[in-house]
Amino acid sequence: MMLRSIAPVGHDGEFDDPPRGPALHRVEKPVRTAVLQAISSIQERYFEPITLAELASEVFLSRFHFSRMFADATGLTPGRFLTAVRLFEAKRLLLTTSLNVSDIVCSVGYSSVGTFTSRFSRAVGMTPTQYREPQVAELLVAISPTFQRLPPLRTLRAAGRSCASLQTGTGVLSMQLDLPRGSAPADTLVGLFADPVPQRGPVAFGGMAGMSSGELTIHGVPAGRWTAIAVAQHQPGAGGPRFSIGYQDVTVSPFGQSTARVGLRAPAPTDAPIAITLASHQSPFTQRMLAAQRPHLRAVA
Repeated sequence: MMLRSIAPVGHDGEFDDPPRGPALHRVEKPVRTAVLQAISSIQERYFEPITLAELASEVFLSRFHFSRMFADATGLTPGRFLTAVRLFEAKRLLLTTSLNVSDIVCSVGYSSVGTFTSRFSRAVGMTPTQYREPQVAELLVAISPTFQRLPPLRTLRAAGRSCASLQTGTGVLSMQLDLPRGSAPADTLVGLFADPVPQRGPVAFGGMAGMSSGELTIHGVPAGRWTAIAVAQHQPGAGGPRFSIGYQDVTVSPFGQSTARVGLRAPAPTDAPIAITLASHQSPFTQRMLAAQRPHLRAVA
């Protein structure tokens, strides 16, 4: 298949308004329809040089009105949503195909390999090449309307504190998880992230197998304000969703126990896709590179 070079999207200032909390269920039906139409367009054309003006014109709205409506309904600006889709697709191609990085860059809407590699490495904490290490796929958490994946909890426990961005903290967070009504027990993972659409691992996480609605406690949490993302993979053979997710802003104090509550639900079209790995960037690949460089560095010295 021929892959054509794609120019980057829009101007930075167009898409950089701060995100707002999602509230699609509270907006009028015509607004919901317009937002879903714009999301469908992003998902179908993410590899093209889409602009904010084009998205707004497709739903017959001004850029200002469209941006505010989109953020009200999804919690993100159109540009951040587009970036999330592009990075999700880039990660998918890195993990599931043998395409070289330059072809992947073109196929997800960037024209410069250098720019893509720099932005990917800064956001993800790994280079695109490092992201192809087997451990990355083994410890991948993926959330999208069409694809969901949660690694086995025993695999996560074995990973321990090797998470790519796990930090050391003194706080304790007690999360009350409300799973969807009528759903089966689930293997549940809660991660705390600095960004509502994270591209790298959490600052802290905890999990529980076969969990129903109840409490999950996470230790060693750094003090601060984080986005808690709860993911549950439900056992088969019962009603309710097979996979559910919940988001909640939480504040953790440096000492003592903080509390928060999050309700889980089935993934929605307005959820930006997320793919994060709990694998450390200190992968076997990185270690082999350092080992190969050391003799050369000693010789130069």
